[in-house]
Parts: sequence; structure tokens; C-alpha cells
Amino acid sequence: MRFVLAIVTFVIAALAIGLGTAERTFLAGPDSVTKSVSTGTTAPVLVIDGSALHAFKHTQNVQLTGSGALTAAYGRTSDIVAWIGNASYTRVTWNAKVGKLVYRTIVGTENTVPSPAGSDLWIGEYSATNVVHFSTALPPHFSVIATADGTTPAPGQVSLTWPLDNSKPWATPLVIGGAVLLLVGLILLLWALTHMRRTRGPRRNQPKMPRLPRQQRYRLSKPKAIAAQKGRRAISRFVATVPIVAVGALVLAGCTAVSPSASLAPSKRPVPTATVRLPSPAVTEVQVSRIIKRIADVTAKADTELDPTLAATRLAGPALELRAANYVVRKKSPKLPAIAPIPSGPVVLTLPQQTDTWPRTVIAVVQNKADKTVAPLALALVQDDPRSNYKVNYAITLLPKLAFPHVAAETVGAPRLSPDIGVLSLQPGLVAAAYGDILLKDSASPSYGLFEATGDSLRAQVGLAAKKAEIKKLPTTARLTFGASPGPGQVIALATNDSGAIVAVDLNETKTVRPVKAGAVVNSKGAIATLSGKSTSSKGLVATYGDQLLFYVPSATDKSKKIVLLGFSQGLIAAKEFKK
Repeated sequence: MRFVLAIVTFVIAALAIGLGTAERTFLAGPDSVTKSVSTGTTAPVLVIDGSALHAFKHTQNVQLTGSGALTAAYGRTSDIVAWIGNASYTRVTWNAKVGKLVYRTIVGTENTVPSPAGSDLWIGEYSATNVVHFSTALPPHFSVIATADGTTPAPGQVSLTWPLDNSKPWATPLVIGGAVLLLVGLILLLWALTHMRRTRGPRRNQPKMPRLPRQQRYRLSKPKAIAAQKGRRAISRFVATVPIVAVGALVLAGCTAVSPSASLAPSKRPVPTATVRLPSPAVTEVQVSRIIKRIADVTAKADTELDPTLAATRLAGPALELRAANYVVRKKSPKLPAIAPIPSGPVVLTLPQQTDTWPRTVIAVVQNKADKTVAPLALALVQDDPRSNYKVNYAITLLPKLAFPHVAAETVGAPRLSPDIGVLSLQPGLVAAAYGDILLKDSASPSYGLFEATGDSLRAQVGLAAKKAEIKKLPTTARLTFGASPGPGQVIALATNDSGAIVAVDLNETKTVRPVKAGAVVNSKGAIATLSGKSTSSKGLVATYGDQLLFYVPSATDKSKKIVLLGFSQGLIAAKEFKK
């Protein structure tokens, strides 16, 4: 028996080791699959659709071959189609029936496109000469776009490679298990040999003679007569049970057949619920970080070179107006202070707009990595169209010890609200004018009760009390007046989680100094003198200050909350001589 066990163990071990080795060698199969297509396209743009990228599972290895400098990028398919616009392009898709990559050229009205390099739409971007190769793992609603210089044909050779899962999880256990069984078989063999030596060969047991059975005595017993039962008890209980059960079954069956609840009651069917698809967020967290890094690099260079044209590639609206004025002043008076730079990150909060169209809006809060004592900067970015990059319309310094409102996650986003929407305690388009009236009149303003005064440091700097103090310092030969009006910037409002909104607006404050006596003049210095070109004037001077303001506006139904100033940035944007 011991030899039999050893032989069986050896056979199982050999089978296990052999099968495990086979799974790692000729049974493993290929480790990747490659599909290629030659389009021979003359269109300036090539698009590899998500269906082609997901023909097989796992990582997509993309290789594009063309001529000259090539650019490839990937992003949402809808964004790529919007960027292409009316241009002609070739689209590569996957035909599951034939198992091949196929292509089709869509003819448009444009035969040239700008370079997609550096566009804020893309999640990833690659550039090379003649051959572009990269690996990625994109979701199904993403595609790849590729161009040459925008005029010559796009890359015509497309090769996609996917790794295949040829791992055999049982190969290693089989080999290890086979080795263990082989060792067990050797032990059994040694045990059998040792036992055979000890017993000096096999032994046989002698058969025993069977014992004779004992004789048994049998005693006959008299049979009892079976008496027939009389009366109703004569029927067997078993016989009576059958008809009772049968009758019961018939009665129950009859009740079931005529039950009105079973035949007339309406069946309850699940009612399908309609699912509402929310628009995608304008950008991803990765995009925002890259966009702000690019903006920081451009504005830093523009600040150094005092170049408003360069700044205009990444700034617009009140943010550009303030910086352009500062550049003019610093060119003539280099000692005057510069505007605080835009930090490159980290981005501590991202609130993108929920939209699939343009323009698109994003509010991001950026921390100064170099100096954490500097207050974070809230940037309101707007992308006007698919081929334009995001530009900073507002760059607002947040107030210290600020409790920022709860907003949606960057993967969800928030809708942008109309300036005249009526669901808030005050329409976003009226916020700038109402706040400007408070700066002029304080508690006498009709809007005073709508805004929170506690923690509003801008009121302390330029409010009514500060204006009165400034008037007192002026000589009796001159008169100082103040004004405030909404600026020309966009009203940007994105919803918060509590049905309120974060609102960015701009306010233009004016200071007018005029002489009140004949022969008197007013003096100016610093930035006002530089921008106006007048150090003295007998007519008077008007200085305009731009206020970029960020508010939290609560819902109209929440009477317990007031409009809160979250941050502000202020600076001189214009100065001129007064015209009578």
C-alpha cells in the first residue's frame, strides 16, 4: 500500500509541474495585441475615437506617424469636436464586426486649423517629430486629436497596442504544489522501503477455518385467530385518511380558483424613473492646476517686462485693466509698487461651471506656495470659445479668517447663474451698485441691512468714515467728492450647496478734487500724477479706482443670512484732468 501511495503521489506531482510549466510557456498566449490602419488622409486633423481606444481592455499605447512636427492630445470627445468646429478631419473608429480599425473623413468648410498645442481643453498633450508615441488609460468618452502644422495633412499611420492579460494565476501554485507532492512521494517511497526491510519481505495471513453454526431449538406457537371488527370502527384509519385529504385538497383548490383577489387585483409593475443628466464640469482638477501654472508663468513675465499685450493673453476684464494701469505707472515711476503676482499653486479649491457649451467659467482659490502667510487669491477664469484659453477676469485677495461657503466638488461643478436671477437675497447684477451705495452712505443706504458689516475690512479703508477723514485733511481751497458705479466687468455667479451663490463683480470708485477759489490749483503726486500727466491743475483731477469684489449671496428663502464680502482687490486704474 505504501508503494501505491508513493506512485500515485509521483504521478500527481508530475502532472501538476507539467501543467504549471505549460501555462507559463506555450499555453500562455500573446502578451499584447496591435491594430493598425493607414488613412492616407489629406485633412489637417486626425481624431481617434473612444470606441477605437477601447477595442480591447487595459492601457492604450498610441503611435502616430506623419511628417514633420506633430502634436497629439487627448480630452473629452465633445471638447475635441467643438475645437475642430467646421474644419475637415479624419475619424478613426473600431468596427467590431470585422475586428478592424476603420476611418472616415468628414469634409468641412475649413482646410486649416491653429495648432492645438497649449490649449486649455486638453488633459494631456505630446509633441514630437515624425512619430508620436504615448501610453494612457482613457475613459470611453475621451478621444485623441492629432495635427501636423494645421495646414499639411495630419498623421496618416495609426497604430494602437493593448497589453493582454496572459497571466496564469494557477501556474505558480501548480509548480509549487507539484514540488511539494514530489517531496511527499519521496518520503512515502523511503517509508515503504524501510518498512519492507524491517519486515524482511511481504507477509501473508493464514486463512481461518469457519466455525459451524450452533443448533437452535425452535418452539412452535399457536396462532391467534383474527376477529373481524364490527361497527363504524371497523374501517381502517388509513383508509379514512385518504378521502379526507382528497376532499380537503379539492376544497382548497376550489377556493383558489374562485378567489377574486387572484384574478381581478391589478399587478404592481415598477414605474421607471427618469434620470437627469447633469452637464459635465468645465474642467478637471488636473486641468485647473496646469492652467493656473501657465497663467502664473505668463503674468510673471508680463510683470517683469511691463508688457500689457503679453498680459492680455491670460488676463481680461478688471484684472487686466488694473495690471495695465500699473504697468503704465511703473514704466514712468519704477519705484512705485507692483501688483501682487499670481501664484502658481497649490490650488486649494476648484469650482467649475456645469456646462457643455461656451463660454465656460471656473472659480479657483490659489495658495502662495512660496509664502504661506500671504492670503489666498481667488481667480475667476472665463473661456470664451473652444479655441481660446482661459483668462483671469478677477484676481481677488480673500479676507483673513474666512469661512468659505460650501461648494460642490470639482468633479460635479455648479451652474452659472444669470445676473438677474431672483432666487437670491439680491440679484447678482445689483450687488455692485448696492455695495457701492453703502461705501458712500453707510447706514443711510437702503441696502445697508442686506450686507454683513462684521469683518468687512474694505469699509474701514474706503467707507464713509474714511471718506470723511480724507475730506477733513483737504485745504479749504479745494473740494473732494466721491462717486461709485458698477464697472464694465462680467457678473460671475456660481451656485453654492445651500442654494446661495458666489458672486464676483467690479466697482469703480471715483475721487474728484476741484479748486473752489479763483486762482487756486490742486496738486497730485505718485500714480495719479503719472496717469493724468498733471502734477497741478486749476480745473481739478479725477482718479478712478477699480474694486474687484467677491461676495457670498444667500438664498432668498434664508432670512437669517446676509451678503458677506469674501475678498477684494483695489487699485488705481485711471486718472485725468477734470472737464467742466
